Amino acid sequence: MRKLTRGCVGAPACLSSYHHGKHTWDDLEAEDREQIRACLEQMQGRRCAYCEGSVDELGQHIEHFRRKAGGHFPELTFDWSNLYWSCDKKDSCGHYKDHGAGAYDIREVIDPCEDDPDMFFRFRTNGNISIRAGLSAIDRRRAEETLRVFSLDAQWGRLRQMRRAALTGYVSMVDGCSAFTAQELRELFQHELQEAELLPFSTAIRHTLTEP
Repeated sequence: MRKLTRGCVGAPACLSSYHHGKHTWDDLEAEDREQIRACLEQMQGRRCAYCEGSVDELGQHIEHFRRKAGGHFPELTFDWSNLYWSCDKKDSCGHYKDHGAGAYDIREVIDPCEDDPDMFFRFRTNGNISIRAGLSAIDRRRAEETLRVFSLDAQWGRLRQMRRAALTGYVSMVDGCSAFTAQELRELFQHELQEAELLPFSTAIRHTLTEP
């Protein structure tokens, strides 16, 4: 999970044509769904908002951060601030949040447009995600719930293996620079960091290259 900036993209114009109480999500025209996806791609790239995996490889769907179904937050069905692009896997991310995670309080889940996930998580070279030391009890709870609700760090899980595979080449690069400070690594790997911004699992790559 990485920090996203919704303000860099205007709300899709088509959303103003739909209203809770009058329309349902199924009423969206195909071209309007594509317009929403295009705006989400501007904000996220072609990566899942939660796991950072490629939506081309993992499938995709438009995701409601606060659930529209089950009487939870139906009034936010067409609210731009509530929409993300999620991968389509059932064992993590948007689908898992809504159908596999069980009960949770959305206020205890990190919103990547409202919070900076870097303040909560440290991605490891073995594919794991650690919770940062020094967090308050409230923030530690939010970090734990975010990992659980999106199933981002399930033991021996698919995502751990995918992150580890994506990091293999970068780990080899860092192994030869073990005496360097984090700032020295950042300067040394500046080009790789710029390239990695557009890649799946970019946060894990950045942490590998800058947080020895």
